[in-house]
Amino acid sequence: MIGCENSKKSDSDSNKEKCLSDDVINLDQGDPTAFQEYWMKMKDRCTVVIPGWDLMSYFSDTTNVCWFLEPELEKAIKALHGAIGNAATEERYIVVGTGSSQLCQAALFALSSLSEVKPVSIVAAVPYYSTYVEEASYVQSLLYKWEGDARTFDKNGPYIELVTSPNNPDGIMREPVVNRREDGKVIHDFAYYWPHYTPITRRQDHDLMLFTFSKITGHAGSRIGWALVKDIEVAKKMVQYLTINSIGVSKESQTRATTILNELTKTCRTQSESFFDYGYEKMKSRWERLREVVESGDAFTLPNYPQAFCNFFGKTISTSPAFAWLGYKEERDLGSFLKEKKVLTRGGDRCGCNKKYVRVSMLSRDNDFDVFIHRLASIKDRKCNQP
Repeated sequence: MIGCENSKKSDSDSNKEKCLSDDVINLDQGDPTAFQEYWMKMKDRCTVVIPGWDLMSYFSDTTNVCWFLEPELEKAIKALHGAIGNAATEERYIVVGTGSSQLCQAALFALSSLSEVKPVSIVAAVPYYSTYVEEASYVQSLLYKWEGDARTFDKNGPYIELVTSPNNPDGIMREPVVNRREDGKVIHDFAYYWPHYTPITRRQDHDLMLFTFSKITGHAGSRIGWALVKDIEVAKKMVQYLTINSIGVSKESQTRATTILNELTKTCRTQSESFFDYGYEKMKSRWERLREVVESGDAFTLPNYPQAFCNFFGKTISTSPAFAWLGYKEERDLGSFLKEKKVLTRGGDRCGCNKKYVRVSMLSRDNDFDVFIHRLASIKDRKCNQP
């Protein structure tokens, strides 16, 4: 949105309209830049300075299963989960990775390589995170095979179910749907289980849980994620994968993440400085604006989310997911239609669903979100938009 950012407040309404209609808005990517304003206000409180001679070794703690995990980051992760109350960290091994995508692949390798029968089936309930298909299929591994929708999965033998909760793309809280526990393993992806996106109703306690720095704070460029793992053999196999794949994780990124996570923990109960209060209000406002536009016309649909008591905030709140699962009320390739309006989204077919749905990122910069709302509001009647 360079054009809009450079516009002066004295611009005429016609010039503003031109600005709103000329630029392509990319809401396909989940680039979490919405929270940049908060971090700018923090100024130097999260600035990290690393001397040229520091952090030179591959190794962080050779006594740890995850030998490249910086001890201070481990402490920061445990402290933040303790303060938020969203996940159990006791009696678990923390495996750090280059984002949760790498950790998901490490988990697939670990669980499938420990299985006596191969290939292990990989499933996820529709609509699923589109990248799961690529992660499970790209290297054409002999250890596992993508088998599609967990709801229709009926193949005998071992399987791994990927459960994202809140779900990407539709924001619904999820549980496993394949009920064959003797044959199956579950990877719980809790990238969005934080109070600015959804009520924290319980402390999650599962065998393998994934989290990512990028979706908590917006620092996607640091490429940090972590897994909370109960089984030491699974943790060891994940570390083996990460060692072969990237020989560990950047210590500079871990150091930055440690500083910022510690700041989150320190200020999370201080309302004037709490990132989670700021993030919740921002996401809530965006969802209110989007629902107002959708409900003012008869072209689009959105999921409805029940309110729930959030243990962190101590009150009943609404869900405000990181993505909007936008539907069209009639059969139409909604992604192509919005592309004509210069709005890029992720088609539902990539999530195993109908093309009448798209995933829209709610985490863009304010200017891009404003333009999206403006363009969506211009589409009032589905009958007027048929080819």
